[in-house]
Amino acid sequence: TFIDIVSAVGPSAMKQLWPKYQEKMEKEGCNEAAIAAFKYNYRQLVCKTDMMIPESKIEGVDSLPELENVKVKIDPKLLKKTVMLKLNGGLGTGMGLEKAKSLLEVTGGNTFLDLIAKQVDSMKTEFKAKDLQFMLMNSFATSKDTLEALAKYEDLGTGEDLEFVQNKAPKVTASDFSPADWPKEPGHEFCPPGHGDLYPAMVGSGTLDKLLKKGFKYMFVSNSDNLGATMDVKLLTHFVNSKAPFMMEVATRTDADKKGGHLAKDAKTGGLLLRESAQCPEEDEKAFQDVSKYTFFNTNNLWVDLVALKSIFEKHGGSIPLPVMKNSKTVDPRDKKSTPVLQLETAMGAAISCFEGATAVVIPRERFAPVKTTNDLLALRSDAYQVTKDFRITLAPERNGVPPNIKLDGRYKFVDAMEQLIPEGAPSLVGCKSLAVEGEVAFAKGVVFKGDVVVKNAGDGLKTLAAGTYGAEGGEKAVVEL
Repeated sequence: TFIDIVSAVGPSAMKQLWPKYQEKMEKEGCNEAAIAAFKYNYRQLVCKTDMMIPESKIEGVDSLPELENVKVKIDPKLLKKTVMLKLNGGLGTGMGLEKAKSLLEVTGGNTFLDLIAKQVDSMKTEFKAKDLQFMLMNSFATSKDTLEALAKYEDLGTGEDLEFVQNKAPKVTASDFSPADWPKEPGHEFCPPGHGDLYPAMVGSGTLDKLLKKGFKYMFVSNSDNLGATMDVKLLTHFVNSKAPFMMEVATRTDADKKGGHLAKDAKTGGLLLRESAQCPEEDEKAFQDVSKYTFFNTNNLWVDLVALKSIFEKHGGSIPLPVMKNSKTVDPRDKKSTPVLQLETAMGAAISCFEGATAVVIPRERFAPVKTTNDLLALRSDAYQVTKDFRITLAPERNGVPPNIKLDGRYKFVDAMEQLIPEGAPSLVGCKSLAVEGEVAFAKGVVFKGDVVVKNAGDGLKTLAAGTYGAEGGEKAVVEL
């Protein structure tokens, strides 16, 4: 078992094995902050630090301020001291892409990156803030494609003013905690360290110091695939007025969110913390998924005081003590018989437990519209969503804040396959509660779904669903067999 391995290896592994990691990372060109971050994570592993957060250590969060009820006089001048940062390190491999997920077309010929660039431009015009600072955290895999795609937006910035690149971390051999070795493909010996790497990457690249030197004090950070997460001046003003060093935007959990992480309170200190599914002991799974007990989830839209962030690194000798999560994989992800390894990862939202006085605010669901699967993408391309004048994507008003629940057949997992389902464009989903597609199907132009609908093709070969309205709002589930 894992505990047996740790007992066999023991804390002395730090002395014996750490020099090998140090050497490996230096040889790879990793900077000091990247090495310090991995050293902290690795120490948690070999020193048997309990990485789990059981029920006994936490409590639910009863109530939080809601953005809609916050009364504040917005102060656009704060934009001059604020950097807007998008995490853009992810490849869309889960959707069959070999490029940055943000280069995927969302709607009207615009990719995620196009819409983000246009959102920034719109804000500069609206608030007369021509020097609004925008940045990306790319990965080695996304940097080149992203910079090429954004070159046409000349006012966005270039080079180090526009991006810094996240670090990489060595994979750990599961059996003895030594550095993973895979001479056949040495690139497989490293992995991304999770988006908690945002903070060490800002330090190691010199970005944090550079921003502070230029007079920036606040940062708004969100995922590039969440087009609802725009720089909101009301939220910024509320964050600055609160004097909190860190603020997390949370949304109310529904049954659809029960498997994802949730916000909680430390039973001992009363401080806020984040518990991800990888940190939940098996016996507490039921409580973890209880949305009436743990009512809020992290949207990964975060507000950070950069001065406070710098002081955390100074206090902890060049690292930030984020909770560490351990993911079991094989060194070559495509070869399940290759060496079992552990990937040590951190989550950027987990920093809420590192900042004394950190807070959270409940936001409307429209600030959380991520695209994780082709189910999400199909909904986003339909009339269930609208593009606003300032290039935000929001749910149509008729949806009352609730997205349609889409479940496509497994054959449509990849984007190119999903596009064969909608050769004439997405169907109308504005009045659709749920849509399931089973079998090989294509939708003709002019298909409208209402209420709950299942479209089935149990036979072989492609069948096309003709134009027309299927299902009824508030009616029985409609099953359409082709």
